[in-house]
Amino acid sequence: MINIFTSANFLVPLRDKLPQWSVIACDQFTSQPEYWDKVRDIAGDSPSAYNIILPEAMLSQLSPEKISQINSCMLDYLSRELFRKFNDTYIYVERTLLDGSIRRGVVGVIDLEEYDYMPGSTSRIRATEQTVTERIPARQSIREKAPLELSHVILLCDDERKNLIEPLTISRHSMRKIYDFDLMQGGGNIKGWLVHEENARAFNTRMAAYIKRKSQELSLIFAVGDGNHSLAAAKACYEADKSNPLARYAMVELENLHDDALKFEPIHRIVKGVMPEDLISSVNKNICTQDKNNSWPVKIYYRDQDKHDREEIIYIDKSRGASALIVLQKYLDEKKFTIDYIHDLDALKELSRNFGCVGFEMPAFDSQAKLEFFKVISESGVLPRKTFSMGHAQEKRYYLEARRIK
Repeated sequence: MINIFTSANFLVPLRDKLPQWSVIACDQFTSQPEYWDKVRDIAGDSPSAYNIILPEAMLSQLSPEKISQINSCMLDYLSRELFRKFNDTYIYVERTLLDGSIRRGVVGVIDLEEYDYMPGSTSRIRATEQTVTERIPARQSIREKAPLELSHVILLCDDERKNLIEPLTISRHSMRKIYDFDLMQGGGNIKGWLVHEENARAFNTRMAAYIKRKSQELSLIFAVGDGNHSLAAAKACYEADKSNPLARYAMVELENLHDDALKFEPIHRIVKGVMPEDLISSVNKNICTQDKNNSWPVKIYYRDQDKHDREEIIYIDKSRGASALIVLQKYLDEKKFTIDYIHDLDALKELSRNFGCVGFEMPAFDSQAKLEFFKVISESGVLPRKTFSMGHAQEKRYYLEARRIK
């Protein structure tokens, strides 16, 4: 039987190439093209992942010629022997974030037969948030003829006992370190060690135990925390050409949902083009309750008819869904309101002062929310779009390791 998460053959750039090579996930800084201009300047004439991905900020440049250019660059990099080859291994990663905390992960590959992003799926690997299918074709067109795979996908395990990844922190002293450098543009530091032979066998034993234990609790074993649209594109390419055995797998970094350094930031909602008092009255009537003991308190912000800034609390009825956000988003979608998604709370408060706006401050993800995270997905399906952000933009995964897929 093919393993759901397993080791692979990896290509890692030579050490002196790494600082210019490694760039952040393509779906970051989409409204800040100047960030990517700086990446281009840092990379210069050096081999760089920047040259073999297409940032979403530059999707307007997508064309057959651009795709051909990316694929040709990949072939050029392969011919120039820029990579060190590490076969049949995992890579244990420690990412030091800007606050000094260390986020741990294991790079491997998943079997795409076990992954499905569609709502209502019972597959063992699923998306956490709604997949926007219109975003898949562009990434699929880049991947389908590419000889190399790079990945910014973060896969989550629900290992509250910390038995799976965390033991590698202790055993890393017996493993070969293959990179240790500072990521560009405030990305912090990253270190990586090979996990193979005895350490890989021990990890596989722990993985089998984790899968067995979790299978007895839920059908969901792993959840995609970041990079789901790229993973969906990999799935589409595999479904289009199952004759290529390498296409059955996709590279991911596995992280523990319960890692203290893995912070889930709430994404707030602001509704535009409404009479605030009317919207709040409707929300209270349709999805709220006066029974505060069986509710989720949610702060709202708006400017009333007398142009006074208001801050209130509504109490969303727990009987209506698995979380305050799920209930609220369903209601807002059904009513077809115009919604913006805001990461920063101060920005939400400021925008709520504009005429015809109501801001909803979504609750933070606390330890209890993490404990219930997999259960909520299993019972309610994928979460609404823009439910959470795994850390700040600079903390997203950088492209680093590569893998041949043709």
